[in-house]
This record gives sequence, C-alpha cells and structure tokens, in this order.
Amino acid sequence: MNVQAIEREGQAGRARRFASHAVQFDASGAAFFPELGLLVVSDLHLERGAAHARRGFFLPPYDTGRTLAALSAVITRYRPARVVSLGDNFHDCVGAREMPAEARERLSALAEDCDWIWINGNHDPDGVGGLPGRVFDVWQFEGLAFRHEPTRRAGAEICGHLHPSAVLHRPGKSVRRPCFAADETRLMLPAFATTRGGLDLRHRAFAGLFNRKLLNVHMLGPDRVYSLPFAALGC
Repeated sequence: MNVQAIEREGQAGRARRFASHAVQFDASGAAFFPELGLLVVSDLHLERGAAHARRGFFLPPYDTGRTLAALSAVITRYRPARVVSLGDNFHDCVGAREMPAEARERLSALAEDCDWIWINGNHDPDGVGGLPGRVFDVWQFEGLAFRHEPTRRAGAEICGHLHPSAVLHRPGKSVRRPCFAADETRLMLPAFATTRGGLDLRHRAFAGLFNRKLLNVHMLGPDRVYSLPFAALGC
C-alpha cells in the first residue's frame, strides 16, 4: 500500500456524503452534518474512572474533564443547532447521578445551548439523570435512524457501541487507530475523545454489518482524518 495515496483531511475534514446527506468526519471522533446543523458523538463513557473506582480499580480521575473539554471544543468548532450523543453517555447507570457538581454544570451548559438528543446505551439504559435534552432509544430524523447498537434493519442508520478501529498494514509496520466506518446504509462512529482503544473491523462482531466492497474507513490521527477503502488496509 502506497501511504501517499491515502487521503488526508484536516481536523474538520472535507464534506462527504452518507444517505444523501453531507457529513464531515472530525479527528475528535465527532461527525458533523452541515446541511442539517447536526453534530453526532458516541460512547462518551463519562465518569468511567469513577465507575472503575466503585469496583475497586483506580484510574486517574481526569477522563470526564478531558472529554467535556473535547466536547466543548468540537461544539465551538461547528456551532451545531443539534447534538446527538449515541449512547453509553455514562460508563454505568449511576454515573449521571454521582457526577461531581462542577462537571454536571459544565455538561448542562453545553446541553442547554442547543437541541440535545441523548440516546440510551447498554451502559446507561435508564437515561441521563435529569440532564437537559431529550432522551430516546432510537431517534429518527431526516431519513436517518440514530441508535446505540447497530442492527441489520433496512434503512440508513448511525450508531456506535462497537468502538471501531482499523489496522493499516505497511511493509515492516502496522498502524492501529480508532475510525469511522461507513458503507451505503450504515455509519458507525468511534468512541469520542479520550475513550480510545477499539475493536478491529475484521472482528466477527462486525460480520454482516457492512458491505465490505463499499466500506470506507476514516482513521483518526492526532489532528486529522485519514480516509481509505477497507480493501486498502492490507492483510
């Protein structure tokens, strides 16, 4: 694979199309639909460190602050009229309730500034504990279905849950990065901002979810997105 042939985009990305709508892929892991004024993020996993601490596993307690800072920055960059958060907004069912007051006020201020849509996830099926915004299991808008977990239903859907990542193989070196994955009917987002890692697109969990002949991968770099067809990843 000639690495120079991989298309590089700046942090904001150039507009592509999904299900007839223009979409920009941001290096933070957010997707912006400029014609709809709609910003989409997935798998924030707020209060992840606190959730692990409640179970006796201690992590540095900075994840929520860093995620909120990244979320504020991407909202400032695009100024959306609507924000959709695709589930696993909190890492567990008590995260919204136990969130420190300062962080809660910071998140509330973001959510109050636009039409905010919370999608319930498997980590937080009971919603977001009275934060501003509307809460759905599935939200339908402009021919798009926004849900947490991918399905095999007909129609265009935007989802998260699996934290997709891709491995680009080059002679003597491999690069693994979180990524957006999109074919003609499904757009799957990576985990947003500081919640990284991910599941390789070749994992059996993705079987049947994408048409691999039409699947495009948009890998996240530190400050830009690298776009290539799935077939170009190599063996």
